[in-house]
Amino acid sequence: MKNKYVLRSRISEAKFRHLVRCFALDLDARQGSALTGLNRNTVNRYYLLIRQRIAELCERESPFSGEIEVDESYFGGKRIKGKRGRGAFGKTPVFGIFQRKGKVYTEIVPDCPKATLQAIIRGRVDQDSIIHSDGWRGYNGLVDLGYKKHYRVQHGQNEFARGRCHINGIESFWSFAKRRLMKFHGVPGETFYLHLKECEFRFNYRGDKLYAIILKIIRENPLS
Repeated sequence: MKNKYVLRSRISEAKFRHLVRCFALDLDARQGSALTGLNRNTVNRYYLLIRQRIAELCERESPFSGEIEVDESYFGGKRIKGKRGRGAFGKTPVFGIFQRKGKVYTEIVPDCPKATLQAIIRGRVDQDSIIHSDGWRGYNGLVDLGYKKHYRVQHGQNEFARGRCHINGIESFWSFAKRRLMKFHGVPGETFYLHLKECEFRFNYRGDKLYAIILKIIRENPLS
C-alpha cells in the first residue's frame, strides 16, 4: 500500500497520519486504537517506531552552549525506607543537561560518579559555557577540564538559588517527565530509554506543532 512514511506499509497514508496525530496528542495505544480503528498491537508497534525516530533526533541535538544546568535524577523502582536520592535502591539514574532558553538532553547512566558525568559534559557542552550544578562531588574538577565558569547551589545546606545560580530549569524537566511517565503505571526497562527520549522531545518542542514535526522526521527517514 502506498505510504511515503512507512516502507512496505499495510495501512494507508491517511490512516498513518491519523495515528501520528493521536501520538502527537499524547493519546495512549488504547485511545489511538479506538480512534483509528487499528488493532492495539499495531498501534503499539507504530508508536514504538515513532519513538525510535524521535530518540535519533534527540541524540543529534548538541553541543549545548550559553548558560547550562546539569543534574541527575532517579526513575522507577520502589521506594525503600532509608534509600532516597543518589543511589536509591532499584532506580534508574539519568543525567540531564539543560540549556537555558533552549533544550534539554538526557542520558541513562550506570551510576553518577565524576568520570561518568564529566565524560558526558565534555561531549555535549561547549567549554565557553557557564555551568550551574548542585554540590554533588561528581561535578568537582570541571574547571580543570576547561569549564572556567562553574557555579553551585548547595542543596544539602537548603540553598536552592543564589541570583542566577540555580538548576530550576532541569528540575522542571524532571518533574514533567515523571508526571508524564506515571500514566503508564510502570515502563519496562527495555523501552524506558525510548519513553525518556519522548519526554525530552515533548519538553523541547512543547510550544511547537508536534504533529508536523513528527511527520517531517519520518518523511525524511521512513519507518520500516
